[in-house]
Amino acid sequence: WLVNMATQASAAGQRVFEILDTKSDVTEQPEARELTNVTGRVRFEKVSFSYDGGNLVLDNLNIDAQPGETIALLGATGSGKSSIINLIPRFYDVTHGRVTIDGTDVRDVTLQSLRANIGIVLQETFLFSATIRDNIAYGKPGATDPEVITAAKAARIHDFIMTLPEGYQALVGERGVGLSGGQKQRVAIARALLMDPKVLILDEATSSVDTETEYFIQQAFNELMKNRTTFVIAQRLSTVKNAQQIIVLDNGNIGEQGTHQELLHAGGVYREIYEMQFKQQEEALQHMREPENFTVERSVN
Repeated sequence: WLVNMATQASAAGQRVFEILDTKSDVTEQPEARELTNVTGRVRFEKVSFSYDGGNLVLDNLNIDAQPGETIALLGATGSGKSSIINLIPRFYDVTHGRVTIDGTDVRDVTLQSLRANIGIVLQETFLFSATIRDNIAYGKPGATDPEVITAAKAARIHDFIMTLPEGYQALVGERGVGLSGGQKQRVAIARALLMDPKVLILDEATSSVDTETEYFIQQAFNELMKNRTTFVIAQRLSTVKNAQQIIVLDNGNIGEQGTHQELLHAGGVYREIYEMQFKQQEEALQHMREPENFTVERSVN
């Protein structure tokens, strides 16, 4: 067992060094300026994108997200959803066109100031080998204990933390050892809430959790998305129903675009997705208990 663990650790370490040694194609311009006073309007203007000069995964895409709007992204694997959310914080640069925040090309501002205005919660939630408090406070260095607790309450994770003997000082591993997937995700949501960004990028994980846990996660996401421009790879019915724009991607192009009701009435691909994926969620939500009747969730380990 120890040999196996050592082998895995060595392989993981090698991958880390390979990543660190890889030169990023994204560079900061010498005259880059700070991105300040962000209101949250995000635009994709005739954006095309390919990885390493290959086939286009986004083709002449136009999206206009007004401050505070939720943009729900739907589509099959490989349709371009992840590429869209990767371009906003400049994990990659566009091949053609431009992405702007409040009218400023994201390539014209410093990476630090750009990413300081963007909160990100992805499916694979990364937690540091540190206390739960420090993992939340990573979103805002120097945060006070009351600020951390307020964020945790909004993320629906405070009650669980208080069941732990060490409370906020409880240690977790790099991958959140000792926490369930839903708990790790809510710690990440608390971190993003504390950061208080104007722009959000969310990837709603589809995990096998019970109805009660799903309710807490959904409530945490709803709290996080309030008054923030949000691009979300959507997996939840509440997200798509409340989105100002639903974009159904098809091989890097916008196949359908509109609100929940507009696309349902259109009877196209979104209607099919709704019938297959979201209708069961709607039926389950009708039988969901009131939150005050829920028990405090405990760790799965």
